[in-house]
Amino acid sequence: MGDSFFIHPALFFFLGLPAVPLSRGIWRQCLLILVPLLALTMVSTLSPGLYGQFEIHGLTLTFGRVDKLALVFANVFTLMALIGAVYGLHMEDPWQQVAAMGYVGSALGCVFAGDYLTLFLFWEGLMVFSAALIFLRRTDRAIAAGYRYVLVHVFGGLMLLGGILLQYHQSGSIAFTGIDPASAGTAQYLILAGFLLNAAVPPLHAWLPDAYGSATVVGSVFMCAYTTKTAVYALIRSFAGFEILIVLGVVMALYGVVYAVLENDARRLLSYHIISQVGYMVAGVGIGTELALNGACAHAYAHILYKGLLFMGVGGVLQVTGRSRFSELGGLWKYMPWTFVFTLVGGLSISAFPLFSGFVSKSMVISGAWESHLQWAALGLTLASAGTFLHTGLKVPYFIWFWRDEPPFDPPRREAPLNMLIAMGLAAYYCILIGINPEGLYRLLPFEVPYHPYTAAHVMASLQILLFTMLGFFLLIKKLYPEPKVGLDLDWFYRRGAVLFLAFCRKVLRMVDEQVIKNLHKTVVLPLLRTLAALSAWTDQRVVDGFVDGSAESVLRFSERMRFFMQPGILSRYVARTLTVLAAIILLALYIR
Repeated sequence: MGDSFFIHPALFFFLGLPAVPLSRGIWRQCLLILVPLLALTMVSTLSPGLYGQFEIHGLTLTFGRVDKLALVFANVFTLMALIGAVYGLHMEDPWQQVAAMGYVGSALGCVFAGDYLTLFLFWEGLMVFSAALIFLRRTDRAIAAGYRYVLVHVFGGLMLLGGILLQYHQSGSIAFTGIDPASAGTAQYLILAGFLLNAAVPPLHAWLPDAYGSATVVGSVFMCAYTTKTAVYALIRSFAGFEILIVLGVVMALYGVVYAVLENDARRLLSYHIISQVGYMVAGVGIGTELALNGACAHAYAHILYKGLLFMGVGGVLQVTGRSRFSELGGLWKYMPWTFVFTLVGGLSISAFPLFSGFVSKSMVISGAWESHLQWAALGLTLASAGTFLHTGLKVPYFIWFWRDEPPFDPPRREAPLNMLIAMGLAAYYCILIGINPEGLYRLLPFEVPYHPYTAAHVMASLQILLFTMLGFFLLIKKLYPEPKVGLDLDWFYRRGAVLFLAFCRKVLRMVDEQVIKNLHKTVVLPLLRTLAALSAWTDQRVVDGFVDGSAESVLRFSERMRFFMQPGILSRYVARTLTVLAAIILLALYIR
């Protein structure tokens, strides 16, 4: 048990949550900044230990397990909450801010949870508050996407809960600790499946671009930071060294890149690229070495900042123009220069350009693969890195800001709101700071493993990959022109499957009900029921009633005879029977004596 002072950082968000709709104007804005600032300060002062432990029906619930792994995620979660709060200061709708606060608080609750029951409580909070950020856009598309999001995450939550209950039944423990791959059974793999769904591992991934591309402008900034990275944290905590995660991570990295290249909508493109980038983290967890796990943590930290920056930039464009499809954009750099610069910083960071944050984090995972002699994984992740620069470092800025002299609509006469630009500037600052001075990030990581990203070989190899990718982009640029169409993903199968199932119910099952079941009911069931009813009536009347009536009549006859025998009404018989009984009593007494 830790002895130092402890206030759970999530508490600031949950206490501030009801105050948001009750405040107005500058007071609400101050509250929105103060809450994450206090939480960030609290995280920076926490000491390792166990806090907030409770015994309930023999179960130990731990709300505050503080160690270096929890602190690195809590640090970036609260930092991103502060940046996101600044980004959303202009909003009139308080309920988006309420949902965002609950969302961040739930993520922090997961990070500091020391047992699976506490984790599950906040895990479900993530789903509820993030779904609200989708529904609050209040469009038909957002409502449909939010409904699908809830269905998928309820399914994932049930898998997680089933695994937790099964593990408790088998071992009597709900401790949220590392699991040995050799001893993992059904319970552990159910828990793993619940985590993988939130990490958007294919084929359980289609909810992510569907939801993030449909959420509110501010909501998508928060959503890109917390759900998948909370799942990455849970995987690091429990499933480090599970080799299946290496395969899944590499598949994620490549799969997300392919779909991002094909995507026409900017926010959906960034959503697909979340899948790709989380793939690096999942692969790092599967590799399981200290360097690879540090890489997963570092990349999660850097990814939250640069992906948040990219979503803020694209959100600023959507806020000003009302458009997010590449086929509807272009030529905006002269009208929104600050948003253009900040988006470019995010693109260079995510592309692992030297002196930007992605360069010092992504390479740790790839180096961990090389050190573990997993050449195929290292090559797959390197290939995905080239694809990242192709679509996010080149395609996003080119088709939003350039490729047309003028936008195909009345050009905007203003930049994004000032608070949005300040938030983008803060995120861009950290993207550059981490790239220039990675030691500050490395000191936060859970393991003390030396790593030096700025070696001549690493810098030259990265620049060569970036240079040839850029060359390929401009050679194939006509093939990459955006088309006004919607891409299909694996969600098509379960969407179409649901439609086909409903059609089957409406047509086939209805026909069976009307043509077969009803006829069967008329020709077989009803005659059988009538026969059984007649048999039951005969049995009741002839057998049951006959037995009861006969028994009653026999009792009456016997009673009448006994009454006549015992009370004949003749005095001489009374005297004779009394003397007989008395004599019998005397003889019995003499015999017993």
